Amino acid sequence: MDLSAAISLSKTLSLLSPISPSSSSLPPFSLSRRSHHLRRCNLTRSFCLPPSVQLSTSREDDGDEMVEIGGSEFEEEDDYADDEDTLDVDSLEREAQLVVQEFSDSLSRQLIIEEERSSPKEAQVKEKRRKNTTSKNIPDHLLPKVAIVGRPNVGKSALFNRLVGGKKAIVVDEPGVTRDRLYGRSYWGNYEFMVVDTGGVLTISKSQTDLLEELAVSTTIGMEGIPLATREAAVARMPTMIEKQATVAVEESSVIIFLVDGQAGLNAADVEIADWLRKHYSDKCIILAVNKCESPRKGITQASEFWSLGFDPFPISALSGTGTGELLDLVCAGIEKVEGTESLEEENHVPAIAIVGRPNVGKSSILNALVGEDRTIVSPVSGTTRDAIDTEFTGPDGQKFRLIDTAGIRKKTAVASSGSIPEALSVNQAFRAIRRSDVVALVIEAMACITEQDCKIAERIEREGKGCLIVVNKWDTIPNKNQETTVFYEEDVRRKVRSLSWAPIVYSTAIAGQSVEKIIVSAAAVEKERSRRLTTAILNQVVREAVAFKAPPRTRGGKRGRVYYSTQAAIRPPTFVFFVNDAKLFPETYRRYMEKQLRTSAGFAGTPIRLLWRSRRKMEKSAGKGPSTTMQENFTGIEKSLAVPA
Repeated sequence: MDLSAAISLSKTLSLLSPISPSSSSLPPFSLSRRSHHLRRCNLTRSFCLPPSVQLSTSREDDGDEMVEIGGSEFEEEDDYADDEDTLDVDSLEREAQLVVQEFSDSLSRQLIIEEERSSPKEAQVKEKRRKNTTSKNIPDHLLPKVAIVGRPNVGKSALFNRLVGGKKAIVVDEPGVTRDRLYGRSYWGNYEFMVVDTGGVLTISKSQTDLLEELAVSTTIGMEGIPLATREAAVARMPTMIEKQATVAVEESSVIIFLVDGQAGLNAADVEIADWLRKHYSDKCIILAVNKCESPRKGITQASEFWSLGFDPFPISALSGTGTGELLDLVCAGIEKVEGTESLEEENHVPAIAIVGRPNVGKSSILNALVGEDRTIVSPVSGTTRDAIDTEFTGPDGQKFRLIDTAGIRKKTAVASSGSIPEALSVNQAFRAIRRSDVVALVIEAMACITEQDCKIAERIEREGKGCLIVVNKWDTIPNKNQETTVFYEEDVRRKVRSLSWAPIVYSTAIAGQSVEKIIVSAAAVEKERSRRLTTAILNQVVREAVAFKAPPRTRGGKRGRVYYSTQAAIRPPTFVFFVNDAKLFPETYRRYMEKQLRTSAGFAGTPIRLLWRSRRKMEKSAGKGPSTTMQENFTGIEKSLAVPA
């Protein structure tokens, strides 16, 4: 035997010497774990050990492994106990569903969006309307469209919300709040149609200064760093852009609701809009609706003033709903009913992609570049986009998506200090868009890289459980790029946005249409990962190997966490439930380790994954207390980490 072999044998014998646990310098578990590790590494073969130090194993009834070393017995804890003969798998699967539901309810209480809940009365009206309507799952682009047009601040967005049954459009008693086209599906009887909200149609009789005052366009807020000449040029184009959006809505609609203000009376702008509609769109069904006629008696008098426009005035109140039923009857009389034929394919799940980020990072430019048209207004004027704009889009491979353009999200303190109610509501709309999306494209500006506000938005996306990709827009502004630029830039992004370390990064220049198609390709891959489900067998194998490689740490009292069973209880996002002896025995560091092992072994790129830990002993002892009581302790630490900062 050479010298190296003798030294190796000496070290092995020093570890496996038959001494009592009390006299050993190592704790009993360390000794048994080392022998267990030696056995796994095939270092306990007969040619390495003398005959008196052979290992023999036996499986006891309780599932613990006994290791005999030189006649002495030490109890070897099996950190992963997955003996399905002793576990009621069906019961655990049902319990996992309850765990996910409890966690979802707890999370929804943490992530509250201001003014998110509609009143019970509005919810009842919306539900009643849906029950009385037989939906045929007709795609939006096949439904007839009804456009609402009129001068600014006559209540178009309020009527839009009334017809679609919700608070989809921002309603503020200020002119010029709505700028882009906003679509919503409406139901009335056996009819389905799309309602289009538009910005106020402006007239050529007013001066540029009067138009800007009526639109309330700011040339200072959020436009720091933009040259004065660029600001003035962008602001000067704003009225034309808004009017262009309204014109597109009128041209694609079968019915036009021409809305006027009954309280303000007949206006010169109303006369010009009526002449414009009569001259260019006389072949369409035009309904003159006189809004803000809350009183039925006074409404007739208020409406009579508008006979001079050449249309039959119809008094309504978008706020109280007076006359809207009769208005919908007139609308349905002017559209064709679309029947659900067999040729129409049943709509599958259409992934929604929300485009979010700070102001002026190029969100609307990305949307326009993807759909190939000026769907939304693009301008350096901060806060150009107000509402969350939904647009249907079909990818190169035929897959359908719903793109959602959102308003720029500024810091809460900046929004509060500006005192702008529309901007505050726009931020709420952006948060709602994140919540109802499947994948979020977080757009950042290449030169600015990651800011503090980007990190806060990223944390919100992760807490909402949405798939995400980071879009580095305006990539052409980075000077002297080479092959290493992308590598260094990605390292910088990963270091600053740790909450989205799993998100893919796409580099694009939307204004020139460069690499925007990669956004859709990446989003489709993220949605596929977000909807993927692991089989229980594969999941438990991954967890078993992770526990064998790194066991849960022991407490000072000698307790160690044990995993009994694991299952994937939900998708979108992937949610895994671990049934353990005590959830408190698994510290946050070990939970992050388990998440890392799952990602390494199973993938899930671009989507957050949730690991919920369920104490099985507590479940058995408190079987009569109900799931809410038994799960309270397990979610205490989670709720603390999910608290939304003020």
